[in-house]
Amino acid sequence: MYHVIVLAEQAMSPGDAAEVVSLHDGIEEERRYHVLIPCENAAARVETALGALAASEVLAAPPVVADDMDAEKAQQQIDALAETDVGVSMLALRELGHRVTGEFSSEDPIDALDRVASEQGAAEVIVMTRPHVIREFLHVDWTSKARRRLGVPILHLVEHEPLDAESGTGEGVTGM
Repeated sequence: MYHVIVLAEQAMSPGDAAEVVSLHDGIEEERRYHVLIPCENAAARVETALGALAASEVLAAPPVVADDMDAEKAQQQIDALAETDVGVSMLALRELGHRVTGEFSSEDPIDALDRVASEQGAAEVIVMTRPHVIREFLHVDWTSKARRRLGVPILHLVEHEPLDAESGTGEGVTGM
């Protein structure tokens, strides 16, 4: 079995899935895809916001009341969105006739990718993101970090733009 891990920044469109699958047309053995979508950690977000608030008081900015912040409720909302993105991505790959598993994680994306690649016995990794020109130039993007850490081939693809409801079109996937 040829295992491919797809680290996606957002839900994969049917066009994204078709592009990913087309990359493996020449592989004779059965392919299995595993979709990994990172999501934020609400507790870390709250800590950062509170730290910024404390710093702003020192800098004489008006204080902001943070009593209504409920990290658990925020994490549930974040997790629900990530779970939906994983489901949409898995469906797009399944509709092309492939075995697919998936998950979301609030841990560091490269730590999660390393863990999943080891657990799944990844033959290769595909990183799908929106363009991040500065991060890519400085080699601090997910693809560059993954290439330094993982011992498998890694390909970076730029995700499709969401479909335009009026025209029914979106931008194509571009290999990097």
